[in-house]
Amino acid sequence: MALSDQQLDEIRSARANGTATLRPCAPALEEILFEPIPVLDHGFLRVIDYMGDDAAVVQAARVSYGRGTRKVTEDRGLIMYLMRHWHTTPFEMAEIKFHVKLPIFVARQWIRHRTASINEYSARYSILDKEFYIPDEAHLAAQSTVNRQGRGEILTGDEAARVLDILRGDAEKAYADYNWMLNENPDSTVADPSRSGLARELARMNLTLNTYTQWYWKTNLHNLMHFLRLRADSHAQYEIRIYAEKMLDVLRRWTPLTYEAFLEYRHGAVNLSRTALAVVKKLIAGEQVSAETSGLSQREWRELMDVLGRAQDGEGRRE
Repeated sequence: MALSDQQLDEIRSARANGTATLRPCAPALEEILFEPIPVLDHGFLRVIDYMGDDAAVVQAARVSYGRGTRKVTEDRGLIMYLMRHWHTTPFEMAEIKFHVKLPIFVARQWIRHRTASINEYSARYSILDKEFYIPDEAHLAAQSTVNRQGRGEILTGDEAARVLDILRGDAEKAYADYNWMLNENPDSTVADPSRSGLARELARMNLTLNTYTQWYWKTNLHNLMHFLRLRADSHAQYEIRIYAEKMLDVLRRWTPLTYEAFLEYRHGAVNLSRTALAVVKKLIAGEQVSAETSGLSQREWRELMDVLGRAQDGEGRRE
């Protein structure tokens, strides 16, 4: 993660110029407000602003006039109830704004969550930095043979080295060509004073998808948890999951009671279909159930058995 001296000065200034407020604050979140949290090789995320806390959720649910005098245990019980029964509206009353620096291909996954306000760094007006995401060899994997969206065995040796060389070399060449088209080469002896350069909005099309971009991303607490439920999951792509895992800690700092309920009923929980629930009831009753008699597809059966921790043989039967 590389920040310029000017950016670091801006962060120090923002943290030094605090103001008193009557609004509720989250002390643990205030500790990291504005500070960049490193992600991947050059990325980061920062909390820029937030509104509300656990008390805002409770206040909205009770439609009360203030923070109230109820005990924390009562607030905890209410938030657990709201989460357990999918009463989502009270969680929409708190909001948070992030500054995120991320590879373009990760941004294209992230943008599918259409429940946020987003403003991205514009390569029509500004020149993107020469920063690319190059994965660690430990995260360089072959295509999964059973999941079209997943990864398989880790690449090693000459094959891994070749892939990394291609990724790095293509990104370097694309950026060099980008600079040439702009006539913005930082080496002034190379820039051609007789050329005006291609428009930035056209030159940017040549950049590789591992080039870093930045945006401000503002969402409410409910939609943040929906994002985290999907992207902090072990099945999510590593490059977006690592951002989500950092954001989980932000959630813990911001709304600790909501964070606890989220882990209990969303992040660490599963949803069962009606048929899957019927299978579980039969198993509890001691009945024998197989993939063929369960009413589930083979894939649904495997997923249910994985959730229940029941080993399968090669034909999908319980051992």
